[in-house]
Amino acid sequence: MKIRILLAALLLMVSSYVYASLIIPIYLTSDKGEGAKVGYVKADDTVYGLLLTPNLHGLSPGLHGFHIHELAFCSDHGKAAGGHLDPEHTNQHKGPYEGSGHLGDLPALYVDEKGNATLPVLAPRLKLDVIKGHSLMIHAGGDNYSDKPEKLGGGGERIACGVIPYH
Repeated sequence: MKIRILLAALLLMVSSYVYASLIIPIYLTSDKGEGAKVGYVKADDTVYGLLLTPNLHGLSPGLHGFHIHELAFCSDHGKAAGGHLDPEHTNQHKGPYEGSGHLGDLPALYVDEKGNATLPVLAPRLKLDVIKGHSLMIHAGGDNYSDKPEKLGGGGERIACGVIPYH
């Protein structure tokens, strides 16, 4: 209960500093492109970075890797999206708070026991202008913000994806 109150207070504080917003529709991945729609993620520019507020359903419970990928495609089970957004070519998965890794590394996405994700995450290194024209990916597994013991945090299969529009 205390965590929910603290999160609500944080959201209220951050939302009062929202500058611009964008809605990103999210679909299950498939070999043909878009699978079933599982909801959307609202992206808001704030003075603290990019606030991503999911409104997702039908996902497996637990933590999931959550990343901005290079390309604005979700076909071929999400593989058409390329790798994590990494404009500085660091080739290192270090998570959302480490300045020397992929820019597209986001905080892990939490999905509750009913398959819903509504808990916002804050990516302090990102802004809307940076993510437009890329894709937002949800992975089957969690994310340890490292390349060890598994590359790219161990998130594995790409299960849901959304193309981030330019407007």
